[in-house]
Amino acid sequence: MKTFGVDKALRAGILVLTLALVGVVASTLRDRLVVAGDSAPGFEVTTDTGRKISLDNFGGKVLVLNFWATWCPPCISELPSLNAMAAELKGNGVVVLGVSVDKDQAAYQRFLKKVKLNFETSRDPKADISSEYGTFKYPETYVINTDGKVLEKFIADQDWMSPAIVARLRGYAK
Repeated sequence: MKTFGVDKALRAGILVLTLALVGVVASTLRDRLVVAGDSAPGFEVTTDTGRKISLDNFGGKVLVLNFWATWCPPCISELPSLNAMAAELKGNGVVVLGVSVDKDQAAYQRFLKKVKLNFETSRDPKADISSEYGTFKYPETYVINTDGKVLEKFIADQDWMSPAIVARLRGYAK
């Protein structure tokens, strides 16, 4: 009789451990999806101007992190307003970083020579950084505060010069 109770307890313990293991494995297989309120995943890039930038070195400024590509029509359509917003808010505690997922470096460089941007850009051809954020459709933009928290997430192209967006960005930078 005693062995039956021990055997039953052992089986229950194995079942609990198996379920825990399945839960851990399943959670690692799920795509990460960063949303407002989350801590932004860390990253480090070398910009096209040769500057090393990480999530931690924006000097007390709000970061507008934009994932884009030259082959993405909505990305290209939002660039003029993103560029204008970057210029307007540059001295107001807001900095923009554009991270391109272009695989073709030559096409990317040709594009940058044609379009003069008012913000730092970098290329991440393997999309390592954007995948850490759960971004697979472009453009997608994250507004990150000085503590590394995501304040807002924008999916699809935006009018970055809209009074509402500019006012919110100014408010975040105060």
